[in-house]
Amino acid sequence: QVQLVESGGGLVQPGGSLRLSCTASRSIFSLKTMAWYRQAPGKQRELVADVTSGGNTNYADSVKGRFTISRDGAKNTVYLQMSSLKPEDTAVYYCYAMTWVQRSEYWGQGTQVTVSS
Repeated sequence: QVQLVESGGGLVQPGGSLRLSCTASRSIFSLKTMAWYRQAPGKQRELVADVTSGGNTNYADSVKGRFTISRDGAKNTVYLQMSSLKPEDTAVYYCYAMTWVQRSEYWGQGTQVTVSS
């Protein structure tokens, strides 16, 4: 079992920045993959960025150059630094983790990000 707790969402103006945090209940280096997904109203949930246990990262084309995923093993936390935010980034952002054993998947409760003037 893995519990994921997100924080850091909120309202920000276009062009602004936010940092999301996701703290796991176990060592993040014991997890195969951690990621951030988002879901906008009326749309499917989509991958924003992920990081493997080995540190490899992957980003959606729509956020490349603006978002950065990083991790702090001492805090069991994965971050999503979001810059140059656009209204189309408005969504509920979810933290995701996959374990090595059985490839079990876990989700956080989600945090709302709203980009609006």
